[in-house]
Amino acid sequence: MCLLEGHQASTFLGGFNISVFFLFLPAGERSQVGCCEKFPEDKSEVSPVHHFYSTGATIHQMEDDDETRQFHQRLCQYEYHELRMIHEYFQDDLLYILENLSPISLLSELHSRNIPNVQQYQCLEHDRKRLAWTLLRDIQDLRREDVTGLWVSLYVLQRKHPLPTLRAVLDELCEDGKTLVEKFSFDEDGHTLPPKLEDIQNCHKKHLQEKTERLLERKPPGCNQGEESFPFYTRYVNLIIVSTDHFRERSENELIETGVKHEKLLKKKQNILRHISPNKLFRWCHQSRLAPHMVMVSGVPGVGKTTLMQKFVYDWVRGELYQRFSFVFFFKFRELNRLGEVSLETMILQQYPYLEQQIENILQDPEKLLFIFDGLDESNHTMDFTSYNLCSNPRQRGHCGQIVVSLVRKSLLNGCSVLMTSRPTRLTSIDCKVFQRIVEITGFLLEERRTYFENFFSDPELAEKAFSYVKQNDTLYTFCYLPSYCWIICTVLSRSFQTPRGDQPASLLPKTVTQLFAIFIANILANHSLDKSDAQKVLQSIGWMAEHGVMNHLVIFDDRDLGSFNVDNKSKLLSSFLMESEEPVTYSFLHLTVQEFFSALVHYIDYSPEKLLESLNRAKSYPDGRGEIFLRFLCGLSDGSTRSMLTGYLDSQATQASIDVITWLHNFILEEQEMEDTENKKQRLLRTFFYLYETRNKPLVMESLKSHKSLDFSEVHMSALDCTVLAFIMETCTNIEELNLTGCSLETEGLERLAPTLHKLKGLILSHNDLPDTSCIQLASIIRKNQSLKKLVLSTNRLYGPHFSDLIEALSSPACRIEELHLDGNNLPDKSCSQFASVLNTNQSLKILVVFGNHMSGPHFIDLVKALSSPACSLKEIRLADNHLSDTSCTQLASIIRNNRSLTKLCLTGNHLSGPHFSDMVDALCSPDCRIEELHMKSNGLSETEKEALRRLQGKKTNMDVTY
Repeated sequence: MCLLEGHQASTFLGGFNISVFFLFLPAGERSQVGCCEKFPEDKSEVSPVHHFYSTGATIHQMEDDDETRQFHQRLCQYEYHELRMIHEYFQDDLLYILENLSPISLLSELHSRNIPNVQQYQCLEHDRKRLAWTLLRDIQDLRREDVTGLWVSLYVLQRKHPLPTLRAVLDELCEDGKTLVEKFSFDEDGHTLPPKLEDIQNCHKKHLQEKTERLLERKPPGCNQGEESFPFYTRYVNLIIVSTDHFRERSENELIETGVKHEKLLKKKQNILRHISPNKLFRWCHQSRLAPHMVMVSGVPGVGKTTLMQKFVYDWVRGELYQRFSFVFFFKFRELNRLGEVSLETMILQQYPYLEQQIENILQDPEKLLFIFDGLDESNHTMDFTSYNLCSNPRQRGHCGQIVVSLVRKSLLNGCSVLMTSRPTRLTSIDCKVFQRIVEITGFLLEERRTYFENFFSDPELAEKAFSYVKQNDTLYTFCYLPSYCWIICTVLSRSFQTPRGDQPASLLPKTVTQLFAIFIANILANHSLDKSDAQKVLQSIGWMAEHGVMNHLVIFDDRDLGSFNVDNKSKLLSSFLMESEEPVTYSFLHLTVQEFFSALVHYIDYSPEKLLESLNRAKSYPDGRGEIFLRFLCGLSDGSTRSMLTGYLDSQATQASIDVITWLHNFILEEQEMEDTENKKQRLLRTFFYLYETRNKPLVMESLKSHKSLDFSEVHMSALDCTVLAFIMETCTNIEELNLTGCSLETEGLERLAPTLHKLKGLILSHNDLPDTSCIQLASIIRKNQSLKKLVLSTNRLYGPHFSDLIEALSSPACRIEELHLDGNNLPDKSCSQFASVLNTNQSLKILVVFGNHMSGPHFIDLVKALSSPACSLKEIRLADNHLSDTSCTQLASIIRNNRSLTKLCLTGNHLSGPHFSDMVDALCSPDCRIEELHMKSNGLSETEKEALRRLQGKKTNMDVTY
């Protein structure tokens, strides 16, 4: 994968200002980042220091191998100013790398290379970001030997601590060699142009600066002005871009699918992600062994593709980005839709007429040109990237799609570069092999969501209040990965929290996504002077147009579309929902989800039972998921309290529409239940849960799921939002007795959302989820509140830690009714034996204890033995396989066998029981007091004599099943 976080940028789509702050701190903050002690003024001074992780060890130069020495020699070929250029060029990469390396390993390696005062960074070990900033700042100001020492250190560390980003940086440094510096110069200073071309370039940059230097932000409903512009660099929020070809297998609604993917990505460790900044989209690619000329940036609507392109152009204009390109041409596909047959020359001059006198000279050097095409998914032109019907001359006429394909296929202006954007869904229908790098913007990180709220609200208290509300509302918070959702949510909350005392009734705050958009639309309608009947006509006309677009994958509409659906383009209300582009005039909804909401709302505004049923069945039939959110909104609007937010704008038969939707949903669930078990049945069931969640209709939930005694979502990735929806179902359906969430990538956050609703379960299976020990707090809560729970399976997690005692305390309660407990594969040490002993001493319900695959051999094992040997112990089965038990444990096991009259099954497979004490256990097994009926002894390294003893045992105890 390829994680791109780069320089400062802002994300803006459809009037939404999405601020983007990449890795660089503002200059004012950089100066404040310092180490714990002041560095000596004489930077050439090298003080002998002791290794700060050793006692009394003196510095010595490490003996490098041949490869490391060759790398060092390569660096020595650079002049000092060239090394500084390299250092600066890779600065954002180096920051990322240093943040993800072990501080101890890094500082030890630097110290071994006589980097001065390294010991002073020790105090920053636990603040890796600050350590990285400080180290890079200070190294750059030291001697060339110190800059070289940093790079050699990283070269050595790459072998011990492999990072994809570090590997790629070193690869580029070694591959390009001295030509790197030339590239830096071109990117920084550009090419020398003849005077006439330089003049026209200045004119071109001035024109583009005027087009890109400001961002428009649509203001919340009720403000005097519809839009407000901001200087481009005024607000900054992070976002992620990853390299991908994931679009090839998309089948769900792209916003939902990407939201799940985003959560998965955030769970991955940073050090397995490939980091690139936007100023290096055309940099060397170590996978393909070339510097790409054709780059595709994909992303769902509203995630920031257009603004990333605007930033790209704006930075080029200001001389901060890719000056190797003498001319950059920025086109939007929606504006190219009006073009018939044109030549490339004509296409450029129609947008940049002032280039006419020099266009021939400009196009003579293709390698100095960059073409940016934004919004492939909005293009009406055919784009066949496998076609051989190509243009080869800038004056050759062809349709617009043919010209774009010819540029990408290099038959036209071979050597030029192309940067293109698209929604992922469009990429499934084209051959993307022609693009040498494909990346996808996936949205905000968790911390950047907070930053967005802080930037949106001028009042810090209001920002915190709004963010806290969203953080507590799992549905809304999850969708905040998308910048445009943040804008809509902030817009709604900015109105909802505006009361004299700052307190808003909870009923007026959104709880579901349907309610969010209902309030969003209601706020807009409340601030228009149109009477409700006129507003209803506008909502009806744009609603049918919206539905036509959803069902046919259309997001761009023209005057003919407006005419077909009787949309009055002169209505003032229209501009609140649709954005109008420049010539040729086209229209699009504020966001795809706004379009999907209107497509559902229209069935409650202009009710037709035939149309409603047809739309419901069409939407469920699409395998690509285009109707998924549409169906959620239809179900959400069936809730009377949600519809009440739009009272006065709905059809008099809106209640009947609601009944139709509920009936359809009930029948849909029954049909799903009757289908044969298929691979996607679990995902389909989860999808219906989302419909039910939006309805808020608990009687419908109970009626639809009354036949379900258990729910099995094993191996289905369960995001935090999925857990919220499942919690609603579990809270409502008291008939569900068992829940299986094995291998669902469940984390503490998801478990926390589920915990309050699991109080009626008899069986809970949470194996293979990599749950950390903090999950023990939630698990303890489940056990205390649920006296019906009989079976708890927690296999293959990471539960041992400081909070494991919370789980033990809950299990030790006399009120605990758990009979079967699985804690195998949780890295339990022998200390846990004492904790299990306390459970057995107080809990008479526990009958089966599964703890194989841990590390329970040790001094505390005797505590567990004593508890198991007690006549009061009611345990019937214990599995101690693979616990590193040695033959000395046999004497202790013998005690259990003789004294425990309830134990009938003992599993000791995979230990090391062979030895002189083995006979003690066999003697106990032969005793008439032994109640063991099933004994598993495989893989214990037993000798032939010991195996013979087990054979004799089995002959004597015919009711005992022995495997060895």
